[in-house]
Amino acid sequence: MSKGDKSSYTDKQKRQAAHIEKSEKKEGKSEKTAERIAWATVNKQDGSGKKS
Repeated sequence: MSKGDKSSYTDKQKRQAAHIEKSEKKEGKSEKTAERIAWATVNKQDGSGKKS
């Protein structure tokens, strides 16, 4: 899996990241920062997108 490849994430994780990213943007964060925070949060909660 290459850096930035989101294919191993579940649909639920992708929805969570999108929701977090939207919230971060609303707080005034840049697009890049909001995306980074969103995926870092999903990784912390769910273990780096790995499916069992």
